[in-house]
Amino acid sequence: MSKTLGSRSTTDEVLAGIDLSAKTALVTGSNCGIGFETAQALAGAGARVIFACRNSSSGRDAVERARQRHPDSDVEFGQIDLASVASIKQFCDALADDTIDILVCNAGLVSTDYKETLEGLELTVGVCHFGHFLLTRLLMPRLLAAKTPRVVMVSSVSHKSPATLSFERFPLTADNFGTMLAYGQAKLCNVLLANELQRRYGDQGLTACSLHPGALVTTDIGRGSLWMSVFMKLVSPFTKNVNQGASTTVFCAVHEESEEVAGKYFSHCALQPSSREANDPDVAARLWELSDKWSEKVLGQGL
Repeated sequence: MSKTLGSRSTTDEVLAGIDLSAKTALVTGSNCGIGFETAQALAGAGARVIFACRNSSSGRDAVERARQRHPDSDVEFGQIDLASVASIKQFCDALADDTIDILVCNAGLVSTDYKETLEGLELTVGVCHFGHFLLTRLLMPRLLAAKTPRVVMVSSVSHKSPATLSFERFPLTADNFGTMLAYGQAKLCNVLLANELQRRYGDQGLTACSLHPGALVTTDIGRGSLWMSVFMKLVSPFTKNVNQGASTTVFCAVHEESEEVAGKYFSHCALQPSSREANDPDVAARLWELSDKWSEKVLGQGL
């Protein structure tokens, strides 16, 4: 990909000259914000795109908006709640696709109060990491069936805080919960998971990477938080627009030279350094083992 891209690049600029008509992409949290812009952009380049969203009404509306932008696009809605193991499994079981070429793990949230998933995990990490871990695990046969499978984890510069992933308080409980600590843990897990996916499945043709979409890009991530909504409106004149925020995600999803993407972290459509903790293979392996044991446990509960 020889084109010059940067912090203000749009998804159209990233996708110029790229044909995705032979590929199927799945984007979580694609009903709004960066997720929607990512999904519609991939659809506009010819990919078959599954809009995987929690909210059925807004998810179906997003599909219609994508069709309005790209009348000939092949798009569909799939309902999935990443806070529910049963919903994740039901979603995967219902997929008709034999292969998934591109999986974009975009869905995320910031919770100002301590909340839990249906299985009792702290909600932020439960959705951003454990939900995506289980989804990726269940989709792995479909990913490996693709010619050049790609997994893109939408992380954040917030992965650098905390400096370390303290497994003694992971996931957080009501007693030690903090909004930004939970979010930082979740985003650190995103980078670690991408790196571990690359280590475990890279020799089978899979490419995994992670990214920071841009500082305080306009998004729906603070839904339910009054102070976050007000803050985002105040700083919005100084941030990327949503399409620009999606450009790095799209860049990671379609970059032709997989070795330049594999196991790496990006921002502004360019390679960037991630934290020392995010690059620690022992931490990534420990997180994988913990997550895998959890998934084995919940999948063994008759779901």
